[in-house]
Amino acid sequence: MGFCSFFSHRLSVFSRVSMVFLIVFALLTVCVTADDKESGSFLTLNDVPAAEAFIDSVDVAVIGFFENETGRGYNEFLAAAKQMDKLPVALCSEKEVWAKYGIVSDTISIFRKADLHQEHLKLSEPKKIDTDGLTRFLTLNNIQFVTEYNQATAVGLFQSEVKTHVLLIAKSGSSDSDPLQQLFRDVAQKYAGKMLFVLVNGKEKPNARVLEYFGLKSRDLPRIGIYDGGSDKKWLMKKGEITNERLQNFCDSFLDGELQKQNPGGKTEL
Repeated sequence: MGFCSFFSHRLSVFSRVSMVFLIVFALLTVCVTADDKESGSFLTLNDVPAAEAFIDSVDVAVIGFFENETGRGYNEFLAAAKQMDKLPVALCSEKEVWAKYGIVSDTISIFRKADLHQEHLKLSEPKKIDTDGLTRFLTLNNIQFVTEYNQATAVGLFQSEVKTHVLLIAKSGSSDSDPLQQLFRDVAQKYAGKMLFVLVNGKEKPNARVLEYFGLKSRDLPRIGIYDGGSDKKWLMKKGEITNERLQNFCDSFLDGELQKQNPGGKTEL
């Protein structure tokens, strides 16, 4: 999925100011999304620039394309969106925006930056529409630049067309977790569409199998690993300080094929 840029050399000063305003407005709207949902109010997108600004302002954007409030699944969608309080959600009935994204009937659309993917659920197709089902749909497709691994997100991660996962296995909440997560996110954005970055909380019992799969103990954390779903193989980055440069070199070595050549079995540390 490509994202339109709002600035070009041909834009007038007025256009530049207008677009900056739209982006700032979208960002402010996202910041208050949770409060708006509590009050039953959702952002309404009335034109293409507003939709582009909204989509471009977040990792994952959800738009409910409904002609009106009587559409099939409308109330269920609002109820599901309120449950996903951290997920930016907007509504759109403007047909110009529909045409921009290839929408022809009432549809719930999810726009993701991490794997450059759009997911469209046409509401005329499912035999049954309920809040729980739509909540599950939103949960499974909530793939961020850094997605926290759990039972629900694992399904969405493995359904993505991007099959290579870079894992930060750490003790969430430890003194080094926040800086590491920020570093991890910074690097993740450079590999959009190529690799998915996944945070695994090593303190959670259900994640013990991930540590076991990589041959790690709790005392070994934090560590960085790569899992490739295409070959069903794994690689573990060599022990040492996790830096931006080392992480990028590790990712690049996989994308360049060097990691696979040096360690065809996918077991030896680098």
